[in-house]
Amino acid sequence: MGARMNEETLRLMFLGDIVGEPGRKAVIAQLSQLRKELQLDFIVVNGENSAGGRGITPKITIDLLRAGAAVVTTGDHVWDQQDIVDYFPTEPRLLRPINYPRDTPGQGSVVLETPKGRVGVIQGQGRTFIQPPLENPFLLLEEECRRLRADGVKAILIDFHAETTSEKIAMGWALDGLASVVVGTHTHVQTADERILPGGTACLTDAGMCGPEDSVLGRAHESVVWRFRTGMPTRFPIAKGPVRLCGLVAEIGLETGRCRSIERFNRRFEAADSNESA
Repeated sequence: MGARMNEETLRLMFLGDIVGEPGRKAVIAQLSQLRKELQLDFIVVNGENSAGGRGITPKITIDLLRAGAAVVTTGDHVWDQQDIVDYFPTEPRLLRPINYPRDTPGQGSVVLETPKGRVGVIQGQGRTFIQPPLENPFLLLEEECRRLRADGVKAILIDFHAETTSEKIAMGWALDGLASVVVGTHTHVQTADERILPGGTACLTDAGMCGPEDSVLGRAHESVVWRFRTGMPTRFPIAKGPVRLCGLVAEIGLETGRCRSIERFNRRFEAADSNESA
C-alpha cells in the first residue's frame, strides 16, 4: 500500500562528515538559514571529523547543537579526542556507533520529541575495511529499529558509517520498511543513487562531506598527491577555500514512517577565515 497522501510529514536534513574548522564554521553559520529556507523540522549532522579532521570535542558538539542540529553522529574517529570520552554520558544527543560493546561510554541511538512527534536516530558502523572491528551492525540495527517501532516511533534515521558501497547499499535493503532513511557516511564523496525502496525506506549510499571543495576528502590536495607520488609519510593539513555542504533532505510520513521524498543537498559556501592546519 502506498503512503497516505494526507498524513502529516516531517522535513529532515542530514549533513555528511564535517571536516575541520572550515566545515564546522560553515555548518554552524548556515543551519539557521537552511532551516528557514528548506522548512526543516529536524537536522542531524555527522561531526566525527570536526576537530582538526579527527574526532570531535565537547565544545564543538555544544556549538553544533546550539546552531540547530538536533543530533550529532560520529563514526570510526569518535574517540580521537580524549576529552570526548567523559562527555558522552552527559549528552544523549551525541551518538557513537551502536555496535560497540554495551559498556562503552555513550549510546548508539536516541529518540527526541518534536512538535510533530517523536523522531529516532541510530548510528551504526560497518565492518568491511574499517577499524575497529565491531559487533554485527546488520543484527543490531534491525533489533534497534524494531524496538523503536514497537515503542511507537515511526520516523527513524540511520547513519551507517561504513567504507564499502556494497555494505551501505545492503544495509538499506536490510532495513527497508523498518527505517525511514538509511544514509551512508565515512567516504566523504556524495553518491548520486538516492532512491526510495519498496518498503518505504529512502537510501543514499554516501551523504558526502561538509568541508573544503578544493581538496582530497577535505585535506590539502598538494600533500595527498605528494604522498601518493612518493610513498613517504607526511601531514595532511585541512584544505582552505570555499566549502561544500553535502547531505540530503527527506520528507517522512509520521503515521507510517515511510519516506515520501528524498533529494541530495549539495551547496557551495565561501569559507570563513580558518586558523586550523591539521
